[in-house]
Formats: sequence, C-alpha cells, structure tokens
Amino acid sequence: MNANAVSPAPPAADATGSPGAPPAVALSELTKSFGAVRAVDGLSLEIPRGQTVALLGPNGAGKSTAIGMMLGLIAPDSGRAEIFGGRPGQAVRAGRVGAMPQEGGLIHRVTVGELIRFVAGTYQDPLPLERILAGAGLGGLAGRRVDKLSGGQAQRVRFALALAGDPDLIVLDEPTSALDVEARREFWDGMRRFAARGKTILFSTHYLEEADEHADRIVVIDRGRIVADGTSREIKRVTALTTVGVTVTGETSWLAGLPGVSAIEIRGDRARLRCTDSDATVVALAQAGAVRDLEVSPADLEDAFVALTAHRATPPVPSPVRTGPAGQEESAV
Repeated sequence: MNANAVSPAPPAADATGSPGAPPAVALSELTKSFGAVRAVDGLSLEIPRGQTVALLGPNGAGKSTAIGMMLGLIAPDSGRAEIFGGRPGQAVRAGRVGAMPQEGGLIHRVTVGELIRFVAGTYQDPLPLERILAGAGLGGLAGRRVDKLSGGQAQRVRFALALAGDPDLIVLDEPTSALDVEARREFWDGMRRFAARGKTILFSTHYLEEADEHADRIVVIDRGRIVADGTSREIKRVTALTTVGVTVTGETSWLAGLPGVSAIEIRGDRARLRCTDSDATVVALAQAGAVRDLEVSPADLEDAFVALTAHRATPPVPSPVRTGPAGQEESAV
C-alpha cells in the first residue's frame, strides 16, 4: 500500500443527503497539448458536492487549462470531464455552474445593477438582485456605472455575475487578486455563507494563506499533473519538512552544505533553512558555533508548496494524498 494512503471515506451525498449522487466534478485522465507542450498530463480529479477546494500550482502548471476543460471551454485531447454526472455544457446552460475569471471585459455605459439584472435574467431561477449585491459586497454600488469602478470593485462585479444564477458549483480564478485586505475578508465571508448552503467551490489562488484558511481540501498541480491532494495538514505532513531559523554571523554560503538542508532563504542576517532532517541540521549548526537565536518550527503551506513544485532534472511523481467529503481521508488512487 502507498505510504500516503489512508482509510476510505464513505460515498458522497448530494445537497439533500442522498448517498451515491454523482460528484460535483469528475475529471478522468484529461490530457491537453499545445504543440510540443503538454499542458495537462493524465489529470484525474473528483470533487464531492459541498466541498471547498483550492487549486494551487506555479505559473504554467496547467491550472487554467484544466479549469477550461472542466467547464467545457477547451476540448481535451483525451479523457473526460463531467459536472454533476453530465456534460459540462449541460450544467452551464442549466445555471448549475458559475465561473469568475481572473480578468474579463465588462459591459460599459451601464450601471452595476443593470448589468447584474441583465445577466440574472438569462437564468431560470436567479437570485434576487439585492441578494446578489449583498453576497458580492456591492451594496450601495448598484447605481454606479461599470466604467467608473475601481479594479477591486470590478472584480466584485465579476463575482456577482458568477453568483447570479444561484449555481450549485462556483469556479473562481484568482478571485481576490485585485482586492485590498478588508475587501478580501468580506469576500471570504461571502464565500463561507455560500458554502454553508451546501454549495461547491473550486478556486485557484496565489495567496497560500487563503487556501490554508478557507479550503477543505487543497490540490497542487505541477507540469500538468496532480502532485498533492489533501487537507492542508496532510500536505504539510507529506513533505516532511521543518524550518530552522538562525541568525548567522558573516558568510552564509556554507549553510547549503549542511546535512538535511533542502532550501535556504536569507533575509539580512537571518537564515531560514527548509530541512528534511532538522535534527541533523541543528547538530551541525551547533558544532559550527557561528549561529545564534536558533528556532525550529514545522513546515507551513508555503514550505510544502515549494517542496512539491521544485523542479529537478528528473522530477519524481509523488503519490497524492486524497481526501473525501469534508476533509475525510481516503486511499490514494
């Protein structure tokens, strides 16, 4: 059995509690190449209903291509994508999916309220305008023209348009990239309310602390493949890293040769050593005698992300840890 495998989870239930309902998202062996570049390489992913999932990966990892195939916007070279047990286009047309791109043009010369009301009118059972505005943090902006909005306000309008049809699944690409700290907090408050209604959320982000705090599950993609899949705690555990912080006097290049050190970050006279064997590293530092203020701490999500996506000459393919509904653990596939 794989060392990362854990006990199976019970079958997923739909929003009404019916066991065995199709998952919100099911991707099976998806591949996509653009010329000589393999953007997505045999990617399989299942997201149960009601789960909030963060999709992480470096630039060019294949996240956007995978999302495009999931939504039916990009045709895969091979493999299959399903949403709620059917073709993606069917779910989108039925209003069961809302998507918020990182960037995208908005119609100008109309007010925020007019634009949202127009989009909501294309769905069979949309949310009331007031609820959409409140959910996106746009209260008081319904009468403002779209071309007079700030970047953060425009981002919230995109989110409002994704909410308009009251979807069962919402897909967000870098949703808080243009928001200040307070607006980000308000955004995630709205997301928690949305998730509390049994909705499914898939979001990509470069703010690792958002994934750590708000996701039930984190999926890390690199070079078109899933390299880790589990809760934040599980992913940190799989990388088996510890950070050793020290204040160093003089030259620091010798730190790279210490046993157990996999990466080094220098900030002034302070060094952060990512270690696979912190005991060996600490012993070597003590013997060197040129350091002070030694501090040892477990890996955070950033440490794990760097370790998982660090490119080597012949990169290994880690066996992903997988979880079931609400973070329950199950065997790796």
